[in-house]
Amino acid sequence: MVGLKPPEVPPTAAMKFVSAGLAGCIADLCTFPLDTAKVRLQIQGEVRIPRTSSSVEYRGVLGTLSTMVRTEGARSLYKGLAAGLQRQMSFASIRIGLYDSVKQLYTPKGAENTGTATRLLAGCTTGAVAVACAQPTDVVKVRFQACGALERRMGTAEQGHLARVLQEGLRAAFPVPPPSRPGTMPNIARNAIINCGELVTYDLLKDALLQTQLMTDNVPCHFVAAFGAGFCATVVASPVDVVKTRYMNASPGRYRSALSCLLALLRQDGPAGLYKGFVPSFLRLGSWNVVMFVSYEQLQRALALARPA
Repeated sequence: MVGLKPPEVPPTAAMKFVSAGLAGCIADLCTFPLDTAKVRLQIQGEVRIPRTSSSVEYRGVLGTLSTMVRTEGARSLYKGLAAGLQRQMSFASIRIGLYDSVKQLYTPKGAENTGTATRLLAGCTTGAVAVACAQPTDVVKVRFQACGALERRMGTAEQGHLARVLQEGLRAAFPVPPPSRPGTMPNIARNAIINCGELVTYDLLKDALLQTQLMTDNVPCHFVAAFGAGFCATVVASPVDVVKTRYMNASPGRYRSALSCLLALLRQDGPAGLYKGFVPSFLRLGSWNVVMFVSYEQLQRALALARPA
């Protein structure tokens, strides 16, 4: 389980860009049902206010997944997968593939080591740029994942539903005027936080493991660093992730702003509502990070080794 060894010549920025996009798609394919369960748990209860015990539809990760399979079929676990993969090809490529290049850009000339502040700044930069490119597919993905059994139709009705979701999602991503994009600001905040939590934590943990010689630069080292990065990212990003999901899934005019969405959530569920779906978020984000970073490291090494001499 050692994988490919680091190449003598480091991968180029283009190789990292392509490897990150492909690794993001691989991770999404492996963890998409957990992401769908997270979305369902995060939006649960926002339609019926006040809630009753009968309005609780999903209970826990396994309960959510089993309920979806029972009421909507196994295909419901992968609703919005196409939009998710399109999102990763632009989103992961920019925020992860360009992280090292931006980090080097921000590092002062002659500096022996890159400081934590520089890494955080690089993570915020690539995360913000990436979400600006991936916002349309992110909105469409969340809308599809949030669709419940009552909205499911067969034949031409389902095709009409597909067209409606796509139309609403794209209109939500690119409305007129543009400043009113629902979920854009919480999405930028979420992904800047997650990017820092993931990339900076992974970067620091990997460096610490290598410098202390506890592990070598191989798959087990990448696994440990990625697991820690996933947990850290989930803890710091869960509150803004819940607000982002509810805001993106809300009908037009339901919330005036991301702040009003946050206040409505706090009134309804209290501070605990900010961590709704934390377990599936961690299961998804933790496993996503492990699959993504291990795949990313191996893909960029494979591309570098395949490069003509």
